[in-house]
Amino acid sequence: MKNIFRLTTIGGALILSAGLAACSSEEYVPSNEPIREVPFTQVRLSDAFWAPRIETNQTVSIPSAFYQCEKNGRFDNFAIAGGLKKGEHQGDFPFDDTDPYKIIEGASYSLAAHYDARLDQYLDSVIALIAAAQEEDGYLTTCVTNRCERLSGWWGTHRWEKNNSHELYNSGHLYEAAVAHYQSTGKRSLLDVAIKNADLVCRTFGPEEGQIHRPGGHPIVEMALCKLYKVTGDEKYLQTAKYFVEETGRCTDGREPNSYSQDHKPILEQDEILGHAVRAGYLYSGVADVAALSNDTAYQRAITRIWENMVSKKIYITGGIGSRPEWEGFGDNYQLPNRSAYCETCAAISNVYWNYRMFLATGDAKYADVYERALYNGVISGVSLSGDKFFYDNPLESHGQHDRREWFGCACCPGNVTRFMASVPLYQYALQANDIYVNLYIQGEADIETPQGKVTIQQETDYPWSGTIRLKVTPEKASQAFAIRLRVPSWLNGSPVPSDLYEFTDQPAAYSLQINGKTVCATEGDGYATLCRKWKAGDEIVLQLPMQVRTILANEQVEACRGRVAVERGPIVYCLEGIDQEDGSVFNKVLPQNASFETEAAPDLLGGIVVLKAQGEKIQADSTVAAIGLKMIPYCTWDNRGANQMEVWVPSSKDYLMQINHHH
Repeated sequence: MKNIFRLTTIGGALILSAGLAACSSEEYVPSNEPIREVPFTQVRLSDAFWAPRIETNQTVSIPSAFYQCEKNGRFDNFAIAGGLKKGEHQGDFPFDDTDPYKIIEGASYSLAAHYDARLDQYLDSVIALIAAAQEEDGYLTTCVTNRCERLSGWWGTHRWEKNNSHELYNSGHLYEAAVAHYQSTGKRSLLDVAIKNADLVCRTFGPEEGQIHRPGGHPIVEMALCKLYKVTGDEKYLQTAKYFVEETGRCTDGREPNSYSQDHKPILEQDEILGHAVRAGYLYSGVADVAALSNDTAYQRAITRIWENMVSKKIYITGGIGSRPEWEGFGDNYQLPNRSAYCETCAAISNVYWNYRMFLATGDAKYADVYERALYNGVISGVSLSGDKFFYDNPLESHGQHDRREWFGCACCPGNVTRFMASVPLYQYALQANDIYVNLYIQGEADIETPQGKVTIQQETDYPWSGTIRLKVTPEKASQAFAIRLRVPSWLNGSPVPSDLYEFTDQPAAYSLQINGKTVCATEGDGYATLCRKWKAGDEIVLQLPMQVRTILANEQVEACRGRVAVERGPIVYCLEGIDQEDGSVFNKVLPQNASFETEAAPDLLGGIVVLKAQGEKIQADSTVAAIGLKMIPYCTWDNRGANQMEVWVPSSKDYLMQINHHH
């Protein structure tokens, strides 16, 4: 495992440490064992930030999304395919089947956290419709079964005819829903449907004569097959996932090389992230799964190269990816416009999936840093605090034309939000042998099953508003020896993401650590502060992360952000919203690079936030300048009080603002 050296201050002194420095009582020796997930079912959140959002997801988002599926014919399509109903196939896309699948996945996660008998029975009824629609040999895409000629431009004249038909995309979301439902309820009803379909896919696609030779089209089947393999142990699912990965970019069947779906080169030759952002995130997540499950270091090296291109040239400060509306995807290097930023909600979710898998493969905190950034900013901006309205795209600047909507003709984002929000506890902890990684600081309790026995960790914190984190450690057996690895967030360091794409304008600050009231120093490396000792019930770690407000500059090559600053406190990116400014406008404001900020807790505003206040300047109609107070809110909470002007990157000088205004 590679050590990443990081500058950190401890006790006021700047040190550079890594590897095997002495820690609290025992020496830390990294394990060579694989890093494993801590199942979401073992983690219970009770904080004031995520727990209410997850509850809203269960009580509002999931029911409202299921209602939209009823209203927009998603369920009718399955009923028609199953011969339970007569009528016309509804919807505008061949992938409309995935809307119910995604919501079933989210509902299943929710059932595991908070059982609801009515939701459980509702899922049974929806799954019965899906099972009825499945053809005898396992095939399941309703627009093809229903012979919907209106959509034949997508699927052709028969099954599997076209690469972009989304038939395998439908299958992938089916498998993901089935695994979640099985793990959450123990029922095999949807899992059996998924297995029957996956067996057909494995017979149909592959390298042998008589099989179809091409990749999955819109990726997700790759990581979904890996999930099915982990649940069933059936080797052919892993082999078919690997086949789809290997087939990418071969173009041996007469396909034109196509960067839109990352099919322009074999994965091992790719070094720049291109094309549709959601497809990219899903594909490289699948590659990471295949690489990990088959110990393929060549694939791991390749996706590391692609990831490095993304974080050094193509990621927004919010963790959003995909700058171009034209193809919902990546532009050129450093092409990161703010007003026209696409940053699809589904793409931010795919960015979390990919970075989580990169962390599992390497144990490096930089990947958790990126998925935390996407979680707190780019993902949850996609859903209203009320839980029933959604953004498809998430710009970093708006003149008030953006407003969340209840549903979309292409409804991938609402369903994706419902499944993702319910799974947030999965990303908090991980396990390597007996050692425990703490990647997210969220109040709650986890029961972590280690080879030595169960360890319960209780976190008490008001993160992300406060940097004080108390972790109470209770091992099942007395004096268990293991390491607890606490992520030292990148927002404490010199740059917000692990590259030179953005940099903070001030110096890193010191964090501190105590065990049972005594200050300790930790082994540092890979972005973690590691504490090793023989733990006993009642041991308490206190991690203190300084929560100063920090201003950010973008790399000079990012033209859209030159002369501007962004603002961050902890993991939260802030913005100006028109409703909070005296004159209702954000585009006549200047925020000096060296501005000082006041923080103000606002428990009754936007679900309970910390507001930032600073002295700025206002350019008046006659071009004179006046001092003015500015108020900033978390980017993830904008557009919850009606459509408004909004700006993340604020001009840092009046000359620059006047130059922009003159240009426009």
